[in-house]
Amino acid sequence: MSYIRKREEERTCYQESAPLLPETDFGNDMVCVYGIDPGMPERVKKYRERGYVVHLMNGIAWGGFEDYMSGRWDGREHYDEMQRSRDGSVTGGDIHSTGYMVPTISFIDYLTEKLKVAVDAGVEAIHVEEPEFLNAGGYSEAFKREYKLFYHEDWVPPHESVDAHYRAARLKAWLYRRAIERVSQSLREYALVKYGRVLRFYVPTHSLLNYAQWKVMSPEGTLTDIPSLDGYKAQVWMGTSREANVFRGIYKERTFETAFLEYGVMQELVRGTGRTMWFDNDPIEDRPDYTWENYRQNYIETLMGSLLQPKINRFQVCPWPRRIFSGDAKYPQGKPNAVSIPDSYRTFLMNVFQMLGTFGTEDYEYLHKAPEIGVFLSDTAMFQRNFPDDILAKRADYAPVGQIELLAHENYIPGREKEIASGDRLSFLESVAFPLFYGLALPLLKGGFPVRPVQLENITRYPSYLDNYRLLVLSYEFMKPQGADVNVALANYVRDGGVLVYVGDGADPFHCIRAWWNTGKNADPTPLEHLLRLLGLAEDAADGEYSCGSGKFVLLRQCPADLCVKAEAADQYAALVGRLIGVAPDTNYISLRRGEYLISAVMDECASDAPLTHEGLFADMLDNDFAIVTKKTLLPGEYAVLAQLDRIPGSAAVIGTSIRVESLDVDEAGFCLNGCGANCNARMRLRLPQVPREVTCEIVPAEGDGKAERAAVNFEWDDLSGTVLLKFQNTAGKTAIRGRF
Repeated sequence: MSYIRKREEERTCYQESAPLLPETDFGNDMVCVYGIDPGMPERVKKYRERGYVVHLMNGIAWGGFEDYMSGRWDGREHYDEMQRSRDGSVTGGDIHSTGYMVPTISFIDYLTEKLKVAVDAGVEAIHVEEPEFLNAGGYSEAFKREYKLFYHEDWVPPHESVDAHYRAARLKAWLYRRAIERVSQSLREYALVKYGRVLRFYVPTHSLLNYAQWKVMSPEGTLTDIPSLDGYKAQVWMGTSREANVFRGIYKERTFETAFLEYGVMQELVRGTGRTMWFDNDPIEDRPDYTWENYRQNYIETLMGSLLQPKINRFQVCPWPRRIFSGDAKYPQGKPNAVSIPDSYRTFLMNVFQMLGTFGTEDYEYLHKAPEIGVFLSDTAMFQRNFPDDILAKRADYAPVGQIELLAHENYIPGREKEIASGDRLSFLESVAFPLFYGLALPLLKGGFPVRPVQLENITRYPSYLDNYRLLVLSYEFMKPQGADVNVALANYVRDGGVLVYVGDGADPFHCIRAWWNTGKNADPTPLEHLLRLLGLAEDAADGEYSCGSGKFVLLRQCPADLCVKAEAADQYAALVGRLIGVAPDTNYISLRRGEYLISAVMDECASDAPLTHEGLFADMLDNDFAIVTKKTLLPGEYAVLAQLDRIPGSAAVIGTSIRVESLDVDEAGFCLNGCGANCNARMRLRLPQVPREVTCEIVPAEGDGKAERAAVNFEWDDLSGTVLLKFQNTAGKTAIRGRF
């Protein structure tokens, strides 16, 4: 734990299109100034003057591209480059708005030129966010041209066959990979040639899991193949993680569990690459019709999902702070009970924002002793999330999905319940609940295994990628291996001592696409048959466990979505995995010691509903006063971040704070602390060698005449922990706290 650090470490950041406000001057390390409007250079200048490292962020798929669309940029209209759906309508907008773009070469050149102004303004890095091609798109004239150039054949409407749909989806993702590669390379060269400066380049993107759920095509895993990229920002927040899914036949929000899996696959994206990842957290979400209480609960659940991924220690504390802390930010928006953020939630967030800069990545240990297990997830899962017309016409040929209970919650979007509960199997399989993946992941996570989604393509990129995994779960029913080398790597993993559990009934219509396993000399109906041959097994092998070299291959010929619906099937599957790794799936919590912190989440819907108790000497970091506790008991649905005081070295230390601490000096006479932070009812807990007799606080407001103002300080000493709690009203600016012993 170290609250005092250099801003150049870039541990914490936020993005904002507005000028710096006293309410949002948190004192975090870095700010992503959003947008390339005329006021951008001045905003960059003001943030830098306040001490922030400054990056620039802009959309790459949508945004203020009107001058390009209308032809003002190059004299030619580009409305044919907007993503269009089957009926000809523009996806994500209308013909005269900022709908989603097909990233043509012309558009790439335009965006590169526009972004040069940010390099000229002196930003240290550029972020191009959300490279998104919507599933409904693929019908514009520009896309048809790109299709012909990429496949060397005429465009085929994606709704006509599984092959046409898959090929169109693959191209959609590739187009944004090309766009990111060309823009990043061009701008990095421009910065180096003109200014002698190495410009960094990042891609903020939703998780692969969420894009697959929401049916969005994006490069995701292939971003690691772009050498000009320095890293990514995982745009995971309650708006993505509260998307409902099905477990044991019940469809409802499971925000913590979904967040844990979303952040997990984003951690996998950079594992072993040396690249940077920020985890996004958002104290509210895009839908403005929730209460502050609802926002707070879901924020905590997503926060916990991120903190339980020990290899990432950079965080975007919130994407749009103005919509949280400004005076006109009132929720539920448009309702009679709409109010500004409660003071208690404001203080809580300020505490968390500062805490997020204190985590390490090397010293950690999961308290539930289970070997690492993973569930494979591939970029190709995005490519087959909808069935074309010829498949949907055969609905009656598919067995009904079974009974699903709908638990009412605020986030239902009209129509989604129907596709979940209609009993129509194809509608369920392609629904936003994404049961083909969650059927494999949720039974294991709910059994207490810190299961991780594992990027399938990485097993051929990095030779030792699977070395730490004792057991892996695979299905080709909702994704496909992009080359035979994937199966070769999997077979080697098993023969070298790994355990691979394959779940699939071979019924996925996308097995029939033109692909390596059914062309040329290959004639396999699915890629599973190729894998079975590599393992020395019969292509029609029955369900069972097979020894292969030093490892084991387990075959379950059933649809993964059935594990969502049928409680008995989910239990049997979790028990099988537990037996294979020697740990029963009877734990209801994920608990991680991470440096000085103890981080725990207790889940509901598990085999056990027992409470989890931690005993020791702790500061409760989710309590506004960082309360000192010796025993913390968590029930299902409860969470904790505890600072273990006996692991924090030194006789003087910052335990928790609402403002950034820039220095802390202690001698025999007293202590002196300097910091900065936003307007808030601030809290600070310090370990000190003795009880202070007097504490004073002076603040030089950032917006004022430069004169210091005295702020009243209340302080409470705790004998057991040797800590003092300070309470004062902070003002954005420079804060100096003095104490006498």
